[in-house]
Amino acid sequence: MVSPVYASNLDKDAEVVSLEGEKIELLVVEPATVFATKKGGRRLGVYPIDTKLQLLGMTDKGYKVKGQATHSLVTGWVSPSKLAAKDPKFIENLKKHYEREMQIRELIANSEVAIGMTAAEVAQAIGEPTKKESKQTKDGMTGTWEYSKGRERKMYTNTVDPSTGQVYRKFSHIVYEETEKLTIEFEDDVVSSIASMENAGVPNVKVIVPPVIFGYY
Repeated sequence: MVSPVYASNLDKDAEVVSLEGEKIELLVVEPATVFATKKGGRRLGVYPIDTKLQLLGMTDKGYKVKGQATHSLVTGWVSPSKLAAKDPKFIENLKKHYEREMQIRELIANSEVAIGMTAAEVAQAIGEPTKKESKQTKDGMTGTWEYSKGRERKMYTNTVDPSTGQVYRKFSHIVYEETEKLTIEFEDDVVSSIASMENAGVPNVKVIVPPVIFGYY
């Protein structure tokens, strides 16, 4: 299993997706109570209406934010229902982003790949390919990755000893036999097809949504 690479300490929490590097700003539309943990707990203050908050992370039920509360600068957890963005679809797309990240974590933990993953996510899930054919364009990476597994077999020939006439086996060479092969094709840095030599018939290929692109300004 490939160990996960965390972008933030927030990602070490199995329920939290970090957004610290995204510089996402949200606006308070109703007075929002700030809590110390994602499950509530101690109240840290209240963000007034029209306060601009930086989004640091999220679960399926709450956002971790930083901003000026009524008494001081506070970092904590608030309800998404109290916040808004200029893009009316932003909150919806943010939810899709969260759901996808949860799927990606599960795939990586199980060393699995799926259509819709990025090249970086595939490498994190199953490592670097044994063979790579790729082309980098302005839109991303396009190409094919191959993963192969196999075994070595020692080959022998029958040889006659000229002095005794006895037949014996003599080592000849080693043959590599490919037992498994996984071929992954990418379009614009996203997995577009998966083929496995192991599968008889149609492979059981998982599909997830590609990376979610969302605007918030």
